[in-house]
Amino acid sequence: MTYVLAYDIGTTGVKTCLFALEERITLLSSAQEGYGLYLLENGGAEQDPEEWWQAMCRTTRALFAKTDVTPEQVAGISFCSQMQGLVLVDREGVPVRRAMSYMDQRAGAELKKGLAHGPQVAGANVVKLLRCLRANGAVPSSVKDPVWKYKWVQAHEPEKFGRTDKWLDVKDYLLLRCTGRAVMTEDSAYATLLYDTKKRTWSRELCGMFGVNAAHLPPIIQSTDRVGGLTDRAAAELGLAPGTPVFGGGGDASLIGVGAGCTVVGSTHIYCGTSGWVITVTDRQLVDVDAMIAAIVGAQKGRYNYFAEMETAGKCLEWVKDHLALDEIGVYLEKRDVTGGQEVVYASLYDYLTETVEKATPGSGGVIFTPWLHGNRCPFEDPAAAGMFFNIRLDTGKTELIRAVLEGVCFHLRWMLECQARKVKTSDPVRFAGGGALSAVTAQILADVTGRTIETVASPQNVGSVGAAAVMAVGLGVIPDLDAVGTLIPPERTFAPRPDSRAVYDRNYAVFRKLYAANKANFRALNGQKGAN
Repeated sequence: MTYVLAYDIGTTGVKTCLFALEERITLLSSAQEGYGLYLLENGGAEQDPEEWWQAMCRTTRALFAKTDVTPEQVAGISFCSQMQGLVLVDREGVPVRRAMSYMDQRAGAELKKGLAHGPQVAGANVVKLLRCLRANGAVPSSVKDPVWKYKWVQAHEPEKFGRTDKWLDVKDYLLLRCTGRAVMTEDSAYATLLYDTKKRTWSRELCGMFGVNAAHLPPIIQSTDRVGGLTDRAAAELGLAPGTPVFGGGGDASLIGVGAGCTVVGSTHIYCGTSGWVITVTDRQLVDVDAMIAAIVGAQKGRYNYFAEMETAGKCLEWVKDHLALDEIGVYLEKRDVTGGQEVVYASLYDYLTETVEKATPGSGGVIFTPWLHGNRCPFEDPAAAGMFFNIRLDTGKTELIRAVLEGVCFHLRWMLECQARKVKTSDPVRFAGGGALSAVTAQILADVTGRTIETVASPQNVGSVGAAAVMAVGLGVIPDLDAVGTLIPPERTFAPRPDSRAVYDRNYAVFRKLYAANKANFRALNGQKGAN
């Protein structure tokens, strides 16, 4: 039996998972803990790397307190993490400032200065756009792309920038913390959009064009590579054995599909966590500049993930919990008898939402929700875009509003899936993963809205960790390659689209598609400081 430890470093917390590797990847135990996401008035979104590390330490110790496996039996550790963060560290590996999240959108001026000037196509200077496409097949045309965060720190915090030795992503900072070695996996290097996919190294041309100090960029490794062993200090803080092998791992966009069993060309999965996306595996690079979709480097050599992202998916469900369903959630989770009859207890938010949403008919009585609570990236880029409920009437109740939020997220996922289908053949069935896939109601709505058969896997909220375990297993020689992963992760549940819901969803979806264009100027008028670029 081979035991491995995988850390899933998300936007709001860490999941620490212990797996056994045999003919299947089996989850034995897990622990999780949240940490802060600091949203600033100027569009900033930051996190404290020390909070990531302390949460890792506490969850590691908590996990081993409830399992018979000992730390000395762990054959390796690795990571799946949020991507496109910016962690700048000094020569001692200490962050010079808080990490800038992928959600950070304050670098509009840097984007405009660096890319959006002169003759343009899709908002990018023609010459620079062509150079970017030639080097890596994508363009840093979003205010949230890491290079503009880097340039923002350079422009606004010169003293901190001057102390910078290396530019790392979230996972790569934690690799440094574990091993003392600064590296970046290939998928994270690509996500900086400074990577040359033909030469498989940093692009000196792009670094020069955007004014990036190439000395700040660390060596590039593969997801399956052994970075080193746990240092004595890191091992003591984590409660693990010194020298435990540490493997590269990957970003969430790379490994969640692996953990969902989607590794062969043409397989499509949908993820609903804090953010959301649609990814189809391809064997070639392609880009849809208009829809903000690109085939990005993943964990598998010679494969790319055609990636369409929305900023807030599961975060919309959290908003529902906090602002629409909080009173009822409190009643049910506290086991209070509010009816004078049989006590009703729900184990989780998703159990409650299942009961509540099923009381509303498909289409939510004509109410439509736009899930752009922190701007949007695909198929349109606009930090000023926001959420709204459209078409509320006197007979609209809370159940319709809650269902409309779920449907709005699914409408946007359908929009991105249809954009992908213009360029590649997407699969049917589609695998559905992330915390959102815990809800059978959400999975059924997704099937009805998209018209695709939806499959979910066991523990869909842990698929990032499963992906990290899979690439680690390749590094340990336990699993031959990632192509074999799909056969080891069968679907647990299948949801077929219901024909009787199709007409109302097609009608609402057609209106949903028009709401951004109809309100673009209004969003800019109200949120102009966030949307300026």
